Amino acid sequence: MSGETMPRASERGISMVETLIAASVMAVCALGLMAFIGTAIATNTRNRFDSTTTMLAQSVAEQINATVIGSGTANLSDCAGTTFSINTAPGGAALTTAGNAINFAEATPPTAYHMDYVVKSPCNPSGIEQAIYDVRWNVALIGAGVAPTNTYRITIGAQLKNRGYGNKTFAAPFTLRVLLGN
Repeated sequence: MSGETMPRASERGISMVETLIAASVMAVCALGLMAFIGTAIATNTRNRFDSTTTMLAQSVAEQINATVIGSGTANLSDCAGTTFSINTAPGGAALTTAGNAINFAEATPPTAYHMDYVVKSPCNPSGIEQAIYDVRWNVALIGAGVAPTNTYRITIGAQLKNRGYGNKTFAAPFTLRVLLGN
């Protein structure tokens, strides 16, 4: 054995067991990453729906504020070309028992206090429908009721129609409450 040396243990290479362990660790990490990406996509979708419900509630509040509250009407058109009449007289969609949000369990809300707002891309009648939102409002006179200083509490609710809510993908109904006056 002159001149021959035995290879050191550290120079023998990677064994099959070490390769399998490394592949298993990488597979577990990849599965975790895929779950994270799926959750991120669902959260992004929910945030987009949340933004739209907020925008619709604000649009109704702005239309009400732009009229003579208590006796006027305003109009708002959706992407399908439907024009909705927004009544500003006291009354409207039912409120929850606590009175702080719109009650979406009401089967048939009053016509001039409700709209099924259609969102299309692009926003025109020939666009591709993205979603339909159930938007309802309630107008309550809370001031003295004597002109010219009437004060109204406007409660506006909006939710994605016919799509569950309150889970990771779809948000709960949005409620906006504002005080407006003439």
